[in-house]
Amino acid sequence: MPDTKGTKKVQVTFTNEQWDLIKNLKGSFGDNNADVVRTIVLAWLAEKSFISEVVKEKMDSLER
Repeated sequence: MPDTKGTKKVQVTFTNEQWDLIKNLKGSFGDNNADVVRTIVLAWLAEKSFISEVVKEKMDSLER
């Protein structure tokens, strides 16, 4: 059984069309459905600059 300390699970609902897209990305974006969805979410956050903004804010607060 994998170590689940520090992890969270969420339940999401997809349309059939969205699920078909996720299934087609398996292998390229991850080995299983959770990996694919996780990769999509993190890629979207990076594309929208949310990740870099959060890191910058944390670094700024540490410098103060």
